[in-house]
Amino acid sequence: MTETAASSHVFDVDQQRFEAEVLQASMTTPVLVDFWATWCEPCKTLGPMLEKLAVEYNGAFRLGKVDVDTQQELAGMFGIRSIPTVMLVKDGQVLDGFAGALPEGQLREFLSRHVQPLEAAPEPEGVDDAEQETPEQALIRLQQSIAAEPDKAELKLELALVLMRAGQADAAETELTALPANLAIDPRAQRLRSQLDLARALEGAPTMAELRQRIATDASDWAAHDLLGVRLLLEDDPEAGLDEFLIVLKGAREWNDHQTKKRLIAAFTILDDAELVSRYRRKMASMLF
Repeated sequence: MTETAASSHVFDVDQQRFEAEVLQASMTTPVLVDFWATWCEPCKTLGPMLEKLAVEYNGAFRLGKVDVDTQQELAGMFGIRSIPTVMLVKDGQVLDGFAGALPEGQLREFLSRHVQPLEAAPEPEGVDDAEQETPEQALIRLQQSIAAEPDKAELKLELALVLMRAGQADAAETELTALPANLAIDPRAQRLRSQLDLARALEGAPTMAELRQRIATDASDWAAHDLLGVRLLLEDDPEAGLDEFLIVLKGAREWNDHQTKKRLIAAFTILDDAELVSRYRRKMASMLF
C-alpha cells in the first residue's frame, strides 16, 4: 500500500477484523470498504483516489481495503462479482455502494450523500418531514422527476424501492430488472432483490402451522425448515427464522444447490438489526469455514 494508505484513515480488512473494525466501528464513523485485487487495472486508478479522499476528509470516514484474492470468503459473503466494488457501511449496515472506477468528481458526489465533513454544519431543518413522506407521495414525486430527467437511472432505482414500500412487488421487480448494470449491483438494489426473492418463496407455501407439523413429523424435512425460516424472517421473528436456516445449514449444507447459504445472505441484506446480523454472520462463518 502507499504511504497515504498507511495513514490512520486507511486500513486492510480481513475476515477476523471485519466485525470489529468495519461493522462495529461504523456505528460511530462511516467505513468505506474497497474490494480490490493487485491484478485489477481499474483498482489501480480507484484505490489511490479513495485513499486521497480518506486523508482529505480527515476522519469523517475510514477506508477499509479488502483484497479479494486473500479474502475470498469475505468477498463471497458480500456477493462480490466484479472489482472494484465499493460499499459504504454506516450504523452497522451496508448503506450504499458502486462498482467500477468512478472519476473523482463522482466519488466526491457519492461521499457527499452520506459523509458529513467534521466541520460541516448540522443538517438543515425539514429532514424529519422528508423521512415521513408516504409511499404514495414518493411515487408522485419520483414520477415527476423521471418525466423531467428520463435518462437519470438513479431515479428508477428509487422508484423500484418506493414501489416495494407501496406493496407493488411486480412493478418493483420490473423496474429492478430494467436497471443498468452499474445500478443492478448497488446495495439498495441487492436488498430489494433479496426482499423480492424471499417474498416469492412464500407464494403458495404452506402455513406456519403446517410447516411446524411437517417438521414435527420429520425433523430432516429441509424444505419445511427453509420455508418456516422465510415465514419467521418476514413475519416479525427474524432470529427464529435465522435459526431455522442454520438447522438446514448444519444438517444438509449443500441442500438444494446451497440454497440455505443464499437465504442467510439475503436475510443479512434486508435486516436492520446490526447486532443480530453480525452474530449470525459469525455463526454462519463458523459452520462454513
